[in-house]
Amino acid sequence: MTTRRAIVTGCSSGIGRATAIELTARGYEVVATARRLDAITDLAVARTLVLDVDSDESVAAAREEVGPVDVLVNNAGFGIEGSVEEVPLADVRRAFETNFFGAARMIQAFVPDMREQGSGTVVNVTSVAGIVAGPLGGFYAASKFALEALSEALHLEVGHFGVDVLIVEPGAIATEFGTNLVDYRGRPGPYAALASEWEGAMGKLSGGQPSPGPDLVAVAICDALDTENRTLRLPVGTDAELIASTRQGASYEAFEATMRQVLQLDW
Repeated sequence: MTTRRAIVTGCSSGIGRATAIELTARGYEVVATARRLDAITDLAVARTLVLDVDSDESVAAAREEVGPVDVLVNNAGFGIEGSVEEVPLADVRRAFETNFFGAARMIQAFVPDMREQGSGTVVNVTSVAGIVAGPLGGFYAASKFALEALSEALHLEVGHFGVDVLIVEPGAIATEFGTNLVDYRGRPGPYAALASEWEGAMGKLSGGQPSPGPDLVAVAICDALDTENRTLRLPVGTDAELIASTRQGASYEAFEATMRQVLQLDW
């Protein structure tokens, strides 16, 4: 039996690290990548590699070194929070460079081999924010909405060649995501009261329970890879499943009214 090969981006912590570990446990030959090698040298995987998804040269070099893979997991990304009015566009461009263009670079680098071999899976880790945009998260959501749209188009394009696409939409997950968060919510100004109210509202989605760890997402990804008739989208977490099911088939106005009621949002 041929060993399946996978490359995972953003493995320094959180979902990427957990996914690299879970894939390895399931018999994959895993290439775990991150911008800093010292952040992943402790990972017990087949190979660790420096990779900056923001860089054309870095992605091309990774493709040259790694060669064809069976699974590409696009996980690298960071959050950006604040009102649409106030977040500097330079920060928005940087977020899109990683969250959207980074995944696009990896797809363009690794999908041609999948197409030629007639098999493979592209896993794009988006977010529940990729299907619903909340206040003060518009730019992060926009980067994830964009990746969702790209994933839909890719699914229609490469499915013909035997290549699958899986969109993974985690809800609130306990990771170090906040460490790299670009956050403008705490500033005084016209949206300060909204920031306070929204922070309280988010706790209602989990019922006051702590957020699950990244292993939940890693297992969901690997289970989906082992499933023959998988769906295109995979919400992960109780909150993500609630939001996805509420949003599906409802008008935006009906969805908004429901979520305002559930979250007790008065803004």
